[in-house]
Amino acid sequence: MDNFTLESEAFDNGEVIPRKYGYKNGNQSPPLKISGVPENTSSLALIMDDPDAMAAVGKVWIHWVLWNIDPNTIELKENSIPSNCLEGETDFGEIGYGGPAPPDKEHTYIFKLYALDQKLDVDKDSTKKQIEEAMKNHIIAKTRLEGRYSP
Repeated sequence: MDNFTLESEAFDNGEVIPRKYGYKNGNQSPPLKISGVPENTSSLALIMDDPDAMAAVGKVWIHWVLWNIDPNTIELKENSIPSNCLEGETDFGEIGYGGPAPPDKEHTYIFKLYALDQKLDVDKDSTKKQIEEAMKNHIIAKTRLEGRYSP
């Protein structure tokens, strides 16, 4: 399970996320590469959030919630999602990807990928909280990719 990884050809872990992926600068989701998915995985879920928003807006800001991704998926192409997966609501009040948009200073954005032992039986347009609740006791492995973005 240690080889379960999430990477991007657009930025290295801990490095700067290019401007075009920002909410006000194109709002395109970055390309992501998935490898090392555990054998007994039934689905994948991805959550992108901004814990640094806590200081500015009083909560962790949710930027992307994606679930029931086929475990054989090896990439999410730029500005697209795999077929048959579902996207939830962001804190922008929208469905789908909402890029980085720090209101004050540079923030770190975290893309968290979960390998699950089942598909999630939740409504489309669900929130991060609903997805996290549905994932409880079903996470086989998790990995993350971090990127930084400045206003």
